[in-house]
Amino acid sequence: MEKEKQGLRFDYLVAAILLFSMAFIAFANVVSRYFFHFSIASTEEITINMFVWMTVVGCGVAFERGGQLGVVTFYNLFPRKLKKTVVVASALLSAVLFVLVDFFMIQAIYDELTIFHATSASLSIPVWIYYAGVPFLSLFVFRGIYRDAVKRLKIEEEAH
Repeated sequence: MEKEKQGLRFDYLVAAILLFSMAFIAFANVVSRYFFHFSIASTEEITINMFVWMTVVGCGVAFERGGQLGVVTFYNLFPRKLKKTVVVASALLSAVLFVLVDFFMIQAIYDELTIFHATSASLSIPVWIYYAGVPFLSLFVFRGIYRDAVKRLKIEEEAH
């Protein structure tokens, strides 16, 4: 199976922008502490939330690359039809997990918008804005789950 030539992918670009932004913000805070003896309080809040967003995007990339946790020893012992069933079941269970994550996150966003109206500690940004990144970016996770399942099913089909 030959490897497809890929251009710049949007999920890689998002992860790179988030990582660069986190590094730049942390560096700016270090420089501020060194030269001005003053720490920028909002840097921690921003970098923590960017880290969560980058983790969600990274989960999608990991699923697509087949980097999720698996028990390969048992999988290799299964007959071909059972392997296909396990691939589909694994993809469905992974998707259900992230549907639940999104459901509870959307519920938390709704609660923040209607009941709590909480704001972040240092920037006074409504916290639902930070929460909204998880369901939005989990689209990359669903795409990664789908692509991995299709690739693994194709490999099983070609093997036999």
